[in-house]
Amino acid sequence: MRERNYLFSKYDWFSVQENQEKQLTAEISQMDGNRMLNTSPDDLCDYFEEKYRVNVPILRESEITADQKETQIDVSGDRLRAIRDRSRPFHIPGTEIEITVPFDGDTEVFNIRPTSFTLSPPSADIRGNSLILRIQGTDLKADKVRAEIDRTISEINSYLNTLKENAMGLNDQLRNIANGSIERRREKLLSNQNLVASLGFPLKERSDSLKTYAAPTVRRKIRETLPPASKAPFSPEPALASDDYEHILGVIQNMAQVMERSPSAFATIDEESLRSHFLVQLNGHYEGQATGETFNYEGKTDILIRAQGKNIFIAECKYWGGPKKLTETIDQLLGYSSWRDTKVAVIIFNRNKNLSKVLESIPQTVELHPCYKRFIGKMSETNFRYIFSNRDDPNREMILSLLVFDVPE
Repeated sequence: MRERNYLFSKYDWFSVQENQEKQLTAEISQMDGNRMLNTSPDDLCDYFEEKYRVNVPILRESEITADQKETQIDVSGDRLRAIRDRSRPFHIPGTEIEITVPFDGDTEVFNIRPTSFTLSPPSADIRGNSLILRIQGTDLKADKVRAEIDRTISEINSYLNTLKENAMGLNDQLRNIANGSIERRREKLLSNQNLVASLGFPLKERSDSLKTYAAPTVRRKIRETLPPASKAPFSPEPALASDDYEHILGVIQNMAQVMERSPSAFATIDEESLRSHFLVQLNGHYEGQATGETFNYEGKTDILIRAQGKNIFIAECKYWGGPKKLTETIDQLLGYSSWRDTKVAVIIFNRNKNLSKVLESIPQTVELHPCYKRFIGKMSETNFRYIFSNRDDPNREMILSLLVFDVPE
């Protein structure tokens, strides 16, 4: 008799889940520090989430194929046959039916015992991305063979459905686990660099520091290498605190609400005059450091706030002129932004009557931009927030807030 290869019986699910989480955090803790700091945290999260997720197979039942061949079958265990010596194999001619069941997903999952299982799991061989079911006999009947095939496939699907529920819990946590581990590692690395920098001596670049990094091959994963990183040694840059960024946007929001409540006072003014109103308010909070038409990087931006000689906030003010103009405005803003500018904004004034249509077209337009990375969320009905990459360095990310205000004519 042919030895049966039982599925779902090598590892238990709880051990697999614990191992995935431990390996993920261990890989982050062992990554080259310069590589870690020079790679987008969001891209790293994407990489680790994809690498350690468990993709439970899905059987492609519509593509099942069948084949048959002659074979020799050991009937020494058949008590209905007159066999003198049952201590040795006794072979007679028979037939073997081979059923090939293609699947999509991780092959290794067929070795995992789910949280709910039977004492007699289904058996099959694994050949590439297909399960091979074999049925042997000396007098096979089509209806009985089909019934056994259907029963085995049903059992396999039952195991896979349970594993899918188990994997969902792990897969949903992976990004948070990766993000937390990455943030803790980055904070520790930055703390170490700042400690050395405060000693007053130049930092020594390690001769063995990695300039590029390729992750070990991950079977069944499309993305097999870490996202690209900047090759230069990481150097911390001053950044606008999140609280300050929110405060600046709050000042702009308050001024825009004044315009919305008194539309007649602002009905005929142009973009430059509108911007001046915002500058007056911002100068009241930032000691006159907000300026208009101030040169920054490679162009002139509408609102620029500098602190201690550094650009800490950049914004563009525009009247709504359709999706194409919005794309051009984002391009303009990215052109003004230097490598260190990480928090920017686009302020849109709508003088059309259909504000709902404007708000509807914004996400569709923004997400098509080549520097767009992901949507953070809506801070309000007219306040969108995104992550964009720097135009010249995809690993340098910036937060772009897009605020829309209705200023009727």
